[in-house]
Amino acid sequence: MLVSDLFIYPLKSARGIALPAADIDAYGLPGDRRAMITDAQGHFITQRELPDLARIEVRPEASAFRLLMQGKTDISVAPPQPETRMDVTVWKSAVSAAVADPESNRQLSEWLGREVRLVFFDGQARRTANAEWAGEATPVTFTDGYQILVTTTGSLKALNADLAAHGEGSVGMERFRPNIVIDTDEAWAEDRWAAIEIAGIRFDLVKPCSRCIMTTQDQLTGSREGPNPMPAMGRIRMSADRRVPGPLFGWNVTPRGSGRITIGDTVRIVEERPEGWALKRRAAA
Repeated sequence: MLVSDLFIYPLKSARGIALPAADIDAYGLPGDRRAMITDAQGHFITQRELPDLARIEVRPEASAFRLLMQGKTDISVAPPQPETRMDVTVWKSAVSAAVADPESNRQLSEWLGREVRLVFFDGQARRTANAEWAGEATPVTFTDGYQILVTTTGSLKALNADLAAHGEGSVGMERFRPNIVIDTDEAWAEDRWAAIEIAGIRFDLVKPCSRCIMTTQDQLTGSREGPNPMPAMGRIRMSADRRVPGPLFGWNVTPRGSGRITIGDTVRIVEERPEGWALKRRAAA
């Protein structure tokens, strides 16, 4: 098995950036989900609520953070001042975040047709993953909950096979917004992986990822009118474990070391979960 793709998403819920290689640290991939859009009260906003976020492209630059959207004037966001802060929420987490300058927030609010704030997870921000799954004091940024999301090509192929069998089209891996994609022949093999090793770094697969309406959206336009993977996941990937309800695709991963990984690196299974993950049985046709 090999690493086939690497991605970061500098602005939560905006477009991703494909990488040929990536450093790994305690937070996951540096630069991933370090910025986020909130409402005026500091509550996080994603494509679930605002599909147009899929249209925003991010270009990190040495002295700025550039945002682009077709038909709009680019927004060049200066590095935020650490003393300009607000409390924001990501699911159940409260985080003290640095806030972008007023002009950038004005332009972004104009783009999106509502009052928003652009905030940053800087050196003063603190947040940890759920200790029940990831262990004590494992740091995260503005991700939904864990440091890294891993998916596999074999599982996407199986999902698309079910979609095709029902005349429902097919979807690309971008719908699932992974950080690390592993090329595999076997579908759902990752359910049995407790830990893998890439370039000498251990990655613990701590919790399967339950999926939501974002997987139904085109990741360039935000449209929900194209092929929809949710019916197929409902047929073949419904969790039977009440701790993680709903349809599953991919695994949340916590790194246990640091280093650098590259597309083409070998992936080695170092610990297995023989029982896999409990799924609801598919009803007979």
